[in-house]
Amino acid sequence: AFAGAGSSLLILTTLLLSCRIFVLGIGFFTLCFLMTSLGGQFSAKRLGDSPFTIRTEVMGALESRGVLRRMSDMLEMLMKRMDILARLENSTDFHKGDEARFPLDRFQPAAGLMERIQAIAQNVSDIAIKVDQILRNSLMNGKVMDGRRDQCEVPRDPKYPDCAGKVEWMRARWTSDPCYAFFGVDGTECSFLIYLSEVEWFCPPLPWRNQTAALPSPGPLPRGQAAFQSDLTHLLELMGTGKESLIFMKKRIRHLAQQWLRAARRLEQKLKGRQRDQKHILIHIGFLTEESGDVFSPRVLKGGPLGEMVQWADILAALFLLGHSLRVTVSLKELQSNLGVPPGRGNCPLTIPLPFDLIYTDYHGLQQMKQHMGLSFKKYSCRVRVIDTFGTEPAYNHEEYATLRGYRTNWGYWNLQPAQFMTMFPHTPDNSFMGFVSEELNRTERQFIKSNKVSNMAVVYGKEASIWKGKEKFLGILNKYMEIHGTVYYETQRPPEVPAFVKNHGLLPQHEFQQLLRKAKLFIGFGFPYEGPAPLEAIANGCVFLQARFNPPHSSLNHEFFRGKPTSREASPVSSQHPYAEDFIGKPHVWTVDYNNSEEFEAAIKAIMRSQVDPYLPYEYTCEGMLERIHAYIQHQDFCAAPSPPEAKSPAMQSPRSPLALAPNATHLVWSPAAGRGGGGGTWPPARSLQVWLSEAQHACTETCQRRGLVCEPTFFKFLNKKEVFLQLSIACDSTEYEMNHLYPAVAENVHECYLQKEPLLFSCAGYNTKYRRLCPCRDYRKGQVALCRDCL
Repeated sequence: AFAGAGSSLLILTTLLLSCRIFVLGIGFFTLCFLMTSLGGQFSAKRLGDSPFTIRTEVMGALESRGVLRRMSDMLEMLMKRMDILARLENSTDFHKGDEARFPLDRFQPAAGLMERIQAIAQNVSDIAIKVDQILRNSLMNGKVMDGRRDQCEVPRDPKYPDCAGKVEWMRARWTSDPCYAFFGVDGTECSFLIYLSEVEWFCPPLPWRNQTAALPSPGPLPRGQAAFQSDLTHLLELMGTGKESLIFMKKRIRHLAQQWLRAARRLEQKLKGRQRDQKHILIHIGFLTEESGDVFSPRVLKGGPLGEMVQWADILAALFLLGHSLRVTVSLKELQSNLGVPPGRGNCPLTIPLPFDLIYTDYHGLQQMKQHMGLSFKKYSCRVRVIDTFGTEPAYNHEEYATLRGYRTNWGYWNLQPAQFMTMFPHTPDNSFMGFVSEELNRTERQFIKSNKVSNMAVVYGKEASIWKGKEKFLGILNKYMEIHGTVYYETQRPPEVPAFVKNHGLLPQHEFQQLLRKAKLFIGFGFPYEGPAPLEAIANGCVFLQARFNPPHSSLNHEFFRGKPTSREASPVSSQHPYAEDFIGKPHVWTVDYNNSEEFEAAIKAIMRSQVDPYLPYEYTCEGMLERIHAYIQHQDFCAAPSPPEAKSPAMQSPRSPLALAPNATHLVWSPAAGRGGGGGTWPPARSLQVWLSEAQHACTETCQRRGLVCEPTFFKFLNKKEVFLQLSIACDSTEYEMNHLYPAVAENVHECYLQKEPLLFSCAGYNTKYRRLCPCRDYRKGQVALCRDCL
């Protein structure tokens, strides 16, 4: 019997303990729910409150009172049930002794718990009464405003032609994105108009609204003076940790730190204390975000491509040393936080004016910004700089034109200024050449390399085994003359694609790879990857680079690699694995031969073994060259200034006098002395460097300028997009038309028809057609710095 009583006591005690814990939990939950519910009622209507409180705004006054009443009833019921349990507990007090198995004395007596529940119930009751009074007063005071809200009509203002259509859209879709509720939209007509006039800009301001409630217009960011930095430690902290790609980039910055610092001091002396505004710059490396897949980080240690990370590391170092204020993000969450993205699905503008003068990102980051910035993306897109390895031609960039003419790809149609895309090599002047840096050698290192070169040692360009597949013939010939070394990644088993006579070192750290290049005589490419940084590093370390000539040249028309990319490469086709090395460096450092011709290939190997070549690095790929170039871009490139559109008028109408004059030899046009040395309306590059040449049929402007020792400069198209220029070049035009075509301005000589460009975004150095001879704007350039004219710095 005693055992049965003990068992009953155990069950009852457990039940009481569970009940107490349950009641405590209910009480805590009740208070939390009460605070969030009431907090939402009183604070949700303030613009900018937490998105979590906005959801409670839909709760009406009657519903709020009902919730409080139900909470009070629930607590009262709990009190009654706890009273019954307390009586049961008191009736079993005699069992509290040493034999009790649960330490009930750790908990307060039931009477104390009952007092707490009664206090909570009384507080809820008091709050319910006060809330009822507040809501009644609020409803009375809000009748005038509610009446006004009910009476809102869509204004008919010719200055806002899209207002009615946008209101209609909001009626049907305002619940499709929580961001609308974040900005105060609640389904009423007035809330639509408030949003469309104060957050967006499709409707006129409502006269009865306090205009100070509208979002502030973006004002100029506070300006300080940029000062060259002398320590890269803070940059390494800004970059963060955790990803293999970031670790690789930070190692590279540390390795080149002394060269960067010396280059910064030299550029500072060259600028002679010139004042420079400090820019607030966001660097968002989109391809490293988890949302984009971050395919590079896992492949850093497995032979994956490193070119993009090399370039980003150098961009970060250059921007920091130039003295600008940087913020670095490699996650979507960080991007949203720094931009001020409202909660939701990305259909609304930013909550604050953009706090950055410039944003450097890539195509992945550009897509993420467009998805989350709403209308603000178009508003601020002029501040974006897109790091774009292979470039984006104007025909692919203009959305309407790309769609109509078949140039649309997965990566194009952004409607940016083409110069906002920044490339790894200067293969298209339509884009800005960003570049990267290669390590420079001092005099002692150069002498050591020359005296320690192994004339019969070759290193193959290709860390992935797939690159070696099908290359047995070339390797067999090369093996007759040279010892072949490879750096192909493998985990346990040697890749079968690599012949046994090749000494494979596996994937090497960058420093060890540099040491290998300093010994080798030859660095040989097998056609892929295209336009990477390794050949320049090899040439800088005293190697000769041997590469295959492509016949026909590779482009989107005949090679899968370029299909889908926003560049055809027709104007600057890939005639070899590394066109920059072929065109801008050449022999004796670069040999481009037909690998299908065994005799030519073998003869090249013999000639290279006999040659004496010093280490060579183009100035534009030194630390100073990159700093100089980025400095000039930041100081002079302004894509937010409204461009002057082409004068789309009839040919009969008179145009302003042309600032161009016929050159003394009558072969081309130059900037007229009468227009003044500072003419061109503050154009950068300075207009005085302009020369206008007429291309041959089948020649793009890129090639036309290059044949004359110049480069095409798309900024100058606006000066020659006029009928008078045809007349100055003695070109007869029976008709002159303005049309959208990336080849214009041009002339169809066989029919005497002249064409001018209607869309400034389509001004392009790339492209040709046998039907046309194009008007080409060319300029000079600084020795070793093709991106800048002689007077550009």
